[in-house]
Amino acid sequence: MSNSEHLATVMVNAFIDAVDRGVDLVPVVADSTSTAKISPFVKKFPGRLVNVGIAEQTLVGTAAGLAIGGKIAVTCNAAPFLISRANEQIKVDICYNNTNVKLFGLNAGASYGPLASTHHSIDDISVLRGFGNIEIYAPSCPIECRQIIDYALEHIGPVYIRLDGKNLPELHDDSYQFAPGNIDILREGSDIALVAMGSTVHEIVDAATQLADAGISASVISVPSIRPCNTSQLLDALKSCKAVVSVEEHNVNGGVGSLVAEVLAEAGCAIPLRRLGIADGQYAIAADRASTRARHEIDAAGVVKNATALLNAKQ
Repeated sequence: MSNSEHLATVMVNAFIDAVDRGVDLVPVVADSTSTAKISPFVKKFPGRLVNVGIAEQTLVGTAAGLAIGGKIAVTCNAAPFLISRANEQIKVDICYNNTNVKLFGLNAGASYGPLASTHHSIDDISVLRGFGNIEIYAPSCPIECRQIIDYALEHIGPVYIRLDGKNLPELHDDSYQFAPGNIDILREGSDIALVAMGSTVHEIVDAATQLADAGISASVISVPSIRPCNTSQLLDALKSCKAVVSVEEHNVNGGVGSLVAEVLAEAGCAIPLRRLGIADGQYAIAADRASTRARHEIDAAGVVKNATALLNAKQ
């Protein structure tokens, strides 16, 4: 695997390997073959792909039917359309009925940049956290992504996997072992805990390096497993620091920031928390990825600024 890879490519390679080893896997797309980068799969397994056209509700219903028929059904289309247009079908056909469907939300967050709010998925985690009976994951790099997908294909039950729409560099080597529920501590520190999910983990990795240059010791905590989540493990990691900053390309409500706030509040832990993301009542701006993250202060510079201010306010 290369040092940088598109997570949709990782997904397709995982599908190919799964069918090669005998998994009866059927991808379902909604005219999203380009988004899913599914061509290598179709070339090797012609006739195995189901394309329902631009009809996300049909996409989810079809996947549910395939799963009931014994197939491993995987949906592959853009996260904003999957979650918004097929909301009821996900809730009823997949979650409520515990159907063995794996939902892949591609180009999540503000991956579509200038295409603006209709194409941004900044509420997918919050929506699905409100649904029962579905596991939720957000990989931060190719190795972790592949391990999450391999797990999901073996797991019996609904799974949602949030995938970024850009190439991501590796954060792990081949010794890394993903486990459902576990958080991933990439760096230990004593002053401030930086917590993120998915592609924004790379921002807090860079921010921690910059903070270290300024004499601030930062923990870097990735949460690839939103549900299940080992909240005791997360709490232990947070309690080792004086303050916490959460970072996500998602609304500040319902995502990883809310998860952190819930963990701290339910434990009666009075550690200052600042949640960075798309602010309450706002949408992500229509711009390229770098500009979007800078505007909403979810890039490394924004994390450094807010972490420093939070620590100064605590003194």
